[in-house]
Amino acid sequence: MRCCIVIPARMASTRFPGKPLVDLMGKPMVQWVVEAARRAEIAERVVVATPDREIADACSAFGAEAVMTRLDHPTGTDRIAEVSERLEADVYVNVQGDEPLIRPESIRACAQPLVADSSIPMGSVYSDCSEEEAENPAVVKVVTDLAGFALYFSRHAIPYPRAVRSTPVKKHVGIYAYRREVVQAFSRWPQSPLEMAESLEQLRFMENGVRIRMSEGAGSELAVDTPEQAEEVRRVLNARR
Repeated sequence: MRCCIVIPARMASTRFPGKPLVDLMGKPMVQWVVEAARRAEIAERVVVATPDREIADACSAFGAEAVMTRLDHPTGTDRIAEVSERLEADVYVNVQGDEPLIRPESIRACAQPLVADSSIPMGSVYSDCSEEEAENPAVVKVVTDLAGFALYFSRHAIPYPRAVRSTPVKKHVGIYAYRREVVQAFSRWPQSPLEMAESLEQLRFMENGVRIRMSEGAGSELAVDTPEQAEEVRRVLNARR
């Protein structure tokens, strides 16, 4: 089973332009992600997918492979679909380029169901969700069936606690594993109604009949969307020294 980890990264972030190359303890952010992906030890190849020459040059400088992609992709998943047309593998794992604290254990957990069972089309990861996060619409939640497949993703706290909450809320960790044919189909499908309502692209897969096998990850780490969050990551990294 050939597995390829693809890290989409671009300079044109609305809230934090150039963030993949922001310095975190002497390394660009994307390097931290690449190193975590390598430590997962589940992929023959780890590549950064980018439309930006600056990112490709930075990857070359620290010894990572970069694949140049088109500028006009609306999502990171579309960028991975382009990579899948050029780099052949059975499973592609999407690890976001703005998660420098992502744990290798979570990456392995995401890919493992597809590696073990060829009938599973797609995988992702969840972790525990605190009460504070449950009420935060920026934190995505997921509910699963008894076999561990996603039933729905939402920005609301699901399941709704009609009485005393007896079912824990699961926080979605935004990494994905896909079969080649599944990620390529995504870019051909139009945006779907629930995807647009929640602004969650994974719902496009579900609305087109793709089952997503959820696995428990090793916690959820801070993604970097703002300079303030980058500073918080620096504090975390410094504390780990």
